[in-house]
Amino acid sequence: MAMLLKGKDAAEHVYADIRTRVEEWKKNGKQPALATLLVEGDPASAYYARSKQKVAEKLGVAFRLRSFPSTVTEEELLKVIEELNADEGVHGIMLELPLPRHLTAAAIEAAIAPAKDIDGVTPANKLAVFTGSGKGLHPATPQACIALLKHYGYALEGRNVTLVGRGQTVGLPLFHLLQREQATVTVCHSRTPDIASQLERADIAIVAVGKPNTITAKMVHRALTVVDAGINELADGSICGDAAADLSEAVSAFSPVPGGVGTLTTAMLFRNLMKAMDLQAEQKGAVKP
Repeated sequence: MAMLLKGKDAAEHVYADIRTRVEEWKKNGKQPALATLLVEGDPASAYYARSKQKVAEKLGVAFRLRSFPSTVTEEELLKVIEELNADEGVHGIMLELPLPRHLTAAAIEAAIAPAKDIDGVTPANKLAVFTGSGKGLHPATPQACIALLKHYGYALEGRNVTLVGRGQTVGLPLFHLLQREQATVTVCHSRTPDIASQLERADIAIVAVGKPNTITAKMVHRALTVVDAGINELADGSICGDAAADLSEAVSAFSPVPGGVGTLTTAMLFRNLMKAMDLQAEQKGAVKP
């Protein structure tokens, strides 16, 4: 039976550090605050927004949930973002996805001030991932994948990592982060004819394509460690990852879905909030606690 790489323990270590930082900011006269924009109509988005609110309350972070009807216009959302960008009492801004078809997510995300973009979706922060700039805020899920491996003692330097998926949200930024960890990275995608042959040489596989059973037991080897960053809702309402359920008998370790990367991703968002506050203080020439 494979070892389970659960996210809960790793997340608690991150949350402990965040609680300390929150108290330091409060002693310095700043109440950390996160604003989340939710366009109604997608139950999963509403669930994730409420989950973040519960975590924020436990960490002592103020949480502002701005809900909008599904008929909201792009102009209305951009106006709210402009207000939040200028509000010094708000330190992080998140836009819950997906959005209704009449709204352009990329344009709305691009309007968020980079120093408040805790999900790393603005062009400036995407560039920071590419260049390795320490002034940027990196996407939470790619950070969670690496943090989960490190928590369980996996060194990435010199290891062969096969990344399945090259999407803008997870795969592409994760490719750059893995390179900076000095891993040897192979990227597979929809045009890769034989993913199994790429996994043969891998020490670690990370899958993030948003499709169940992308990686099956027949494709892997016993010494492989698999990090599953996929999340898919099945017809019966249950959640599964991109790796097949029978992987537990075929690899040395894997992260479960739910309970793996996703659990740690939320922690990374709040860690980004703390970094965002540091960046904002630096921009104003203020003292950080």
